[in-house]
Amino acid sequence: MRNDEATQIRFVRDRLSEHYPQVSPGIIAEIIARAQAALTDARVRTFVPLLVERRARIELSAVTSGAILTL
Repeated sequence: MRNDEATQIRFVRDRLSEHYPQVSPGIIAEIIARAQAALTDARVRTFVPLLVERRARIELSAVTSGAILTL
């Protein structure tokens, strides 16, 4: 992972933590890690942070609403 991508992922984590304060930081980190793992082989890395955030928001929305979701 490139340094700028890692920085963007940290910003994603911070935004999600702010938007979902009821979810523990450990759970948010785990969800982000799963979303990143799904994109490990992405050839174009520019949009990885955006895609990670979208996947994580979908899962966090499901978690906070009580729905069960597997990505």
